Amino acid sequence: MKPVYERFIENPDFTKSEFVELIKCAEDPEAVRKLKEEAVRIREIYYGKKVFTRGLIEYTNYCKNDCYYCGIRKSNTNAKRYRLTEDEIMACCENGYELGFRTFVLQGGEDAYYTDDRMVEIIKKIKEAYPECALTLSIGEKSYESYKKFREAGADRYLLRHETANEEHYRKLHPEKMSLAVRKNCLYDLKKLGYQVGAGMMVGSPYQTTEDLAEDLVFLKELQPEMVGIGPFIPHHDTQFAKEPAGSVEMTLFLLAVIRILLPKVLLPATTALGTMDPLGREKGLQAGANVVMPNLSPVKNRKQYELYDNKICTGEEAAECRGCMGRRVASVGYELVTERGDAV
Repeated sequence: MKPVYERFIENPDFTKSEFVELIKCAEDPEAVRKLKEEAVRIREIYYGKKVFTRGLIEYTNYCKNDCYYCGIRKSNTNAKRYRLTEDEIMACCENGYELGFRTFVLQGGEDAYYTDDRMVEIIKKIKEAYPECALTLSIGEKSYESYKKFREAGADRYLLRHETANEEHYRKLHPEKMSLAVRKNCLYDLKKLGYQVGAGMMVGSPYQTTEDLAEDLVFLKELQPEMVGIGPFIPHHDTQFAKEPAGSVEMTLFLLAVIRILLPKVLLPATTALGTMDPLGREKGLQAGANVVMPNLSPVKNRKQYELYDNKICTGEEAAECRGCMGRRVASVGYELVTERGDAV
């Protein structure tokens, strides 16, 4: 019988138990090599050598949630809170546009100050000023009606990591009032409204088992998102998981390759968390099937304050430096940073 990784390459329609078997191959250098080769082959069929940029604007670090792993959780009294004004957000977009960014990502905690009306106004302003650019929101769990308003105002994409698809594991990472069912329902609502949708999970988060990761893969297969963001768990010093070990870069790279094979046309970032854990993490991500990078357009004065985890990279660089550095990094592994919207094909 063929090894499980070869069976996966031939037909990735796996069950949870098969995914468990596959994930165990992360220890097998031959399996890792074959899966990464296949992932790169597939991404080049659909996207060639192109790597798309997303200009990240972290516009608020206030959050009503208390996720146990997060540095900007509500109960972290040491977090220095900030909100960007509408003018500051527009200045970030202007700077990004001049640097060649054609997708802006508005990311923030779940901050009640930004009502639906305020968000609609910001979305409309950005889309009127930059009609050929894509706008991605990453602002958490909202009602169907809110998502509908944002979509009608011009938002194109929405990132909402599910973090874990296993109920029991979800409970260990989140307070009682939060719910995995609500999170999943939000993702399906976003799909119904015609957003390009992004989900994703932390790799190596506290209490995570191989079975949990297998369940994540089953969920991604069901959801069929246009984007998947995964990165290694990195502890933050002001959370109850401060002393927990970080997730593995190798396992993250392995799963990037698996996800590319599972969802061939997916937009797959080589995340900042990967670059934080390994100086060449983002380059290695591209060599495992990723095709997106997300440099930061936020004002330098606020970047250190948007601290979801410890030792986050690129918090002191101006956006132009970040963009130049990223272009060189991408080129160093044989790819090309392009100035396109970079929609899913």
